Amino acid sequence: MSNFNNKLKKRWGVTSTLQVVMILVVFALTGYSTVYAQRYLKYLIGVSKASPFIIKFLVGLFLVLPLYTIILLFWGYVLGQKDFFLRFIRAKLRLLSGKRKP
Repeated sequence: MSNFNNKLKKRWGVTSTLQVVMILVVFALTGYSTVYAQRYLKYLIGVSKASPFIIKFLVGLFLVLPLYTIILLFWGYVLGQKDFFLRFIRAKLRLLSGKRKP
């Protein structure tokens, strides 16, 4: 377990085990919150189980991507890991845009 913890510290550029734990908690809370919020938003939009698969898929896709990012920043801020998650999101956006790190 210690080896795994050290690998995460090095990869994420953090110094304490508490930071690693908090980051993992943020990821867990974000995943759960995103699923819950997506269900609620689909209900508000009017997408139901009877809707065609392609509609459910596209609405889910376009809801999840921005929603996950917003919720990730929210939980990161609440649990004191805002700086890590801002760097994390910037790196993922850079990756999606095809730009490499300078």
